Amino acid sequence: MKYFKKLIGEKCYLSPISMEDAAQYSEWLSDIEVGIDLGVYSMQLSLPKEEKILQQMIDKNEYVFGIIDKETDTLIGNCGLHNVNNVDGRAEFGIFIGDKLYWSKGFGKDATQLILDFGFNILNLHAIYLQVFEYNLAAIKLYKQVGFKKAGAFREAKLIGGRKFDVILMDILAEEYTSVFIQKKIPEQP
Repeated sequence: MKYFKKLIGEKCYLSPISMEDAAQYSEWLSDIEVGIDLGVYSMQLSLPKEEKILQQMIDKNEYVFGIIDKETDTLIGNCGLHNVNNVDGRAEFGIFIGDKLYWSKGFGKDATQLILDFGFNILNLHAIYLQVFEYNLAAIKLYKQVGFKKAGAFREAKLIGGRKFDVILMDILAEEYTSVFIQKKIPEQP
């Protein structure tokens, strides 16, 4: 599979999503360890269903990218901005690293910083928000590291294993984010 270096970070780069990766996404999202953090563990993500989901993202012109290991050109997950509201300047962020060999190695942080740079410096968004289950402690830690702040919660909104969990709402404003990649590439004004 050929990937395109749209946004390049330290460990990974982001490439437009490809229908050719539908089988890989379907496999990852069918893994309970991956799916439980995303809330898709109860879905049966067959290849045709995943192809339909990817096609809808492409048709809706959402900003969704494959996360590619910079050294090996290997697809490891995806991330993107959904529900982009150009009037109010906000969008919803989503990410997952499907290849568990890449968990806790900084790839998620790198990809998150890339998409935040893209959202704030290319799309000129004012705010980017997300939802995360309170039991996904690694994701919450990552989001805080890059500057997201807790904005609220849907209390006891997630029922799993007979237990109720909050859905945490987090956001970051453009003025709270320090560009890591894109601002370095923009030349100084004469």
